[in-house]
Amino acid sequence: MLIERLTKLALLGSAWVLYVLLFLSVISISTMVERWVYFARRSGDLERQRPKLVDHLERADLDGLEKLLAADRTLQARITREAIRWLSGGPEAMADAVDAELARIRNELERGTNFLGTLGNNAPFLGLFGTVLGVIIAFHSLGAAGGNTSAMGGVMGGIAEALVATGVGLFVALPAVVGYNVIQRKVGQVEGDAAALVKLISAYAKSNPSLIDRARLLSSAPAVSGEVVRRRSSITIVKDGASEPSVDSGSQVVIPGEAQG
Repeated sequence: MLIERLTKLALLGSAWVLYVLLFLSVISISTMVERWVYFARRSGDLERQRPKLVDHLERADLDGLEKLLAADRTLQARITREAIRWLSGGPEAMADAVDAELARIRNELERGTNFLGTLGNNAPFLGLFGTVLGVIIAFHSLGAAGGNTSAMGGVMGGIAEALVATGVGLFVALPAVVGYNVIQRKVGQVEGDAAALVKLISAYAKSNPSLIDRARLLSSAPAVSGEVVRRRSSITIVKDGASEPSVDSGSQVVIPGEAQG
């Protein structure tokens, strides 16, 4: 009973499989075009910006570095800007900030890749399923024809048409696989370039502690006893929990925790 019902279902034909593959192909191409536009709008020449970035780092010019990265439309610059916000915490804090930002935008970077990967892996099987249905119909027609040899031509033609489904499945799967690999390579490139920029800043921070000091002075973190907080052109001296404003903005004065005469 079950076999008869499945046979009737199979005899409905394999044309619907081709329509499904066509529909999936349209979605696949649309996804690849959308990803291409997304990355094209956020592309840029980082190597051309590298000398300017190094110059700002050597001069500990964090304001200029921030403006340089803000004017860059690349995703790498966006991630690096987030890391610089945590420069006052040292290289470890920057590395954590990069990991957090990458995790936050990973879904944005990899949008559509799950669909492309799934389609690339399973479209050939869907096409093969259509071929199997076509072959079942062909042999069913052959059995209905009995010993009539004149019906053999139609049966062979039906089998040939059924094989088209396998070809269409492969035709749909190949572009999806290529698109998936290209997107994954682009995502890896973004992550690698961002990590390289942050490591460069981290190297300058380790070799030039004044860079971190500058970031701490410009940060909005509350001051502690013994620190000098300098924002733009003003200095605030924190002494035993009490702050005393100073009008001398051309120098930096460090007062220890103990009161000094």
